[in-house]
Amino acid sequence: MDAYELITRNAEEVVTEAEVRELAADPEGKRVYVGYEPSGVLHLGHLLTANKLIDLQEAGMEVVVLLADVHAYLNGKGTFEEIRETAERMQAQFLAYGLDEEKTEFVYGSSYQLEEEYALDLHELELSTTLNRAQRAMAELQSGETAKVSHVVYPLMQALDIEYLDLDLAVGGLDQRKVHMLAREELPGLGYEARPCLHTPIVADLTTGEGKMSSSAGVTISMEDSTEDLEEKVNSAFCPPTRDPEGDLENPVLELFEYHVFPRFEEVVVERPEKYGGDVAYGAFETLAADLESGDLHPADAKSTLARYLDELIAPGREKLRELRD
Repeated sequence: MDAYELITRNAEEVVTEAEVRELAADPEGKRVYVGYEPSGVLHLGHLLTANKLIDLQEAGMEVVVLLADVHAYLNGKGTFEEIRETAERMQAQFLAYGLDEEKTEFVYGSSYQLEEEYALDLHELELSTTLNRAQRAMAELQSGETAKVSHVVYPLMQALDIEYLDLDLAVGGLDQRKVHMLAREELPGLGYEARPCLHTPIVADLTTGEGKMSSSAGVTISMEDSTEDLEEKVNSAFCPPTRDPEGDLENPVLELFEYHVFPRFEEVVVERPEKYGGDVAYGAFETLAADLESGDLHPADAKSTLARYLDELIAPGREKLRELRD
């Protein structure tokens, strides 16, 4: 796999291909980031982008993880002291999950977002960005929540972060696309370069195959889950024998294999009794998906295998959480 293939593996969108190919031609030392609002325990949504960060480190890039404490404060997530404690736990979990400590820089937003230069640039963005444009970029409000000024300022800060962290590439879930497009449109007006972006997919709800897997609604898998919890959640997952050709429903079991398991393991072994065909090894996601769809791989065997590999991935983070709480 060449550098461009590794950098873009499992990306839902590349903006733009030409810019990312230029980075891939000489990736050593290039800076890439993902921003996370400190929210406690890492779940599979965090870890999907973390898998991409691990790919980028393998390609030779330096990873910046923004622990967005000011953003969390604007979102009403607690005092700065409370948010900082949460961020420290998140940092420990990311390293336990597999980010290379030597190639990962963790940055608190408050370390530069409260400085005069940043504040003045933010005010410049406020002057040049229409309210409608900022509203299109801001995160969806929870049902019944009233929009505040902070919700509109939030995406402007995200756009500025890309410049102030001295980045070559911005990474985020597909739900961050509007913010990244805002940055590409507005940063040149301040005399800053527009940066390329990678967007990772959004995994469907575990039990329905619809929408988005979320820690605030439905069922998700986190580093807090015990082996038994994880097995129960995966065994209850929606797993039709075929992928929906119309695209209305996704198979979250296959998505988790594709985006979480195969990027981290060279081979995936399904363990089965001989009377059910014996063990079978898969070196590529598409082969496993094809066997599930043809009936050669039973959904129950796929689920038990998925649970075993996910458990191996989150076990170090689970242990780190226990240490932090003791």
